[in-house]
Amino acid sequence: MRVFVINQREQALMPCSQRKARLLLKENKAKIINYTPFTIQLLYPTGESKQKCNIGVDTGAKSIGIAITSENKVLFVSEIELRQDVKENLTTRKTLRRSRRNRKTRYRRARFLNRGNKKTDWLPPSIESRIQNTFNWIDRICSLVPNYKLILEVGKFDVQKMINPNIVGKEYQQGVCQDYYDVRHYVFARDNYTCQICKKKGGILVQHHIIQRKD
Repeated sequence: MRVFVINQREQALMPCSQRKARLLLKENKAKIINYTPFTIQLLYPTGESKQKCNIGVDTGAKSIGIAITSENKVLFVSEIELRQDVKENLTTRKTLRRSRRNRKTRYRRARFLNRGNKKTDWLPPSIESRIQNTFNWIDRICSLVPNYKLILEVGKFDVQKMINPNIVGKEYQQGVCQDYYDVRHYVFARDNYTCQICKKKGGILVQHHIIQRKD
């Protein structure tokens, strides 16, 4: 892991080693300007020789992987966890607001259609939060690396086509759970109404089992 460095004009320089960063800070030749990621700023003029750097970004639903390489050397590697509580927070806020309206303004006339139409590019708040966090981290890392080339890994998978390569049209709506009441009943039928731990049939079936303790 290297330490990000910027010069007196707040321009990005090549990252330095942790030992060199400690010496610069000890000799008062640099100061800390950020801890996440750890970044120092030089307090004296220096050269600006720069190498070509590659910034690789692997996006995901729960985390982002970022790696910086230069001349076959890994300068920085990080895995950033994204927020997963946006939907729960919005649900909690909605419940509290509804409770407050019922307690404080119970006789107020109901209001409908008081919100504008959703935009064509509207996204759910949870998805919007992940996208914005991804862009923010990419911008933050790019601002600390000189002469960079951004490589973004994007993968799209068609799971149903992987199972059935000849699937087309409305067959996408006719998955394995077709003609079943819900996923729970499909799982029961798939397992032939047999417990997957004790291998017994009949009785009260549940879709989840307590994980058995292993010695």
